[in-house]
Amino acid sequence: MPSIRTIIALPVILLLVCCGTSTQEHNKRYQKEKAENARQDSLAFKVAVLPTLDCLPIFVAVESGIYSSMGVDIRLKEKTAQMDCDEAFVQGKVECMCSDLMRTERLRQKGIGIDYITSTNAYWQLLGNSKGRIQEIKHLGDKMVGMSRYSGTDYFSTLAIDSVKISLPVFRVQVNDVTVRMMMLLNNEIDAAVLTEPQATAARMQKHTVLADTRHKDIQLGVIAARNRLAGDPYREKQMDAFVKGYDMACDSINEKGIAYYSAVIKKYYDIAPSVMESLPHLNYHHATPPRQKDIDRTRNVKWRTF
Repeated sequence: MPSIRTIIALPVILLLVCCGTSTQEHNKRYQKEKAENARQDSLAFKVAVLPTLDCLPIFVAVESGIYSSMGVDIRLKEKTAQMDCDEAFVQGKVECMCSDLMRTERLRQKGIGIDYITSTNAYWQLLGNSKGRIQEIKHLGDKMVGMSRYSGTDYFSTLAIDSVKISLPVFRVQVNDVTVRMMMLLNNEIDAAVLTEPQATAARMQKHTVLADTRHKDIQLGVIAARNRLAGDPYREKQMDAFVKGYDMACDSINEKGIAYYSAVIKKYYDIAPSVMESLPHLNYHHATPPRQKDIDRTRNVKWRTF
């Protein structure tokens, strides 16, 4: 007859064997699901986006079911800085991205193949800190301006600063995260910042002063860009066509219903207060249209400042 110890040990051994088998099966299922998710993600049309209003048509097309109704898998890769969009784009982790011409043309100069899906309605404002009494560009001498290097914000801040005579140097501080840049201005940690919407609205609501605006200089740098190797791939070309069609449909819907109609979408993708959401300016969204040649020409022979 088996001993008492054997009788007691048998259930424990059986339990350990069952647990081991269960864990192995769980790991196998996990690895299988992980591989399948990676496969589906590789086949999806991935877009690097920012929490800026030029990306709103993409968010609307996804959230309103436009893309799903077309049977195309559009996946958003949310970033908070243009340089993160660049990195994902260069590494082939996304098929397209939201950016500006200063960045994309610089990538082209480095040999990165880029096609433009559309220009966007993005504009940038240089805002001075009201508590620092920055009321004019000439007040920026010996002050810090938040921007992102080698971008539209860098180019525009230089253009604005060089338009007036300032006796002391202006220090351009690299703050890549668009939300952090806004918060640094709102928290009086910086003297000025270059912002687009909706961050610019948040700053204006706190009485920070608009010193310059790209619209006043007829500058249109916002773009949505795609990797040009998508051309010639029937599968990717079909996705691209669907992406553009859905984008245009979303633009029409926003123009017809207004930005406020999509407050739930804005709440999901933008880290802004409800009061800012309610105060957003009226913006018109146009169908996919290539950037203007004169804006592309602005990117030629730009002399980037080192401070």
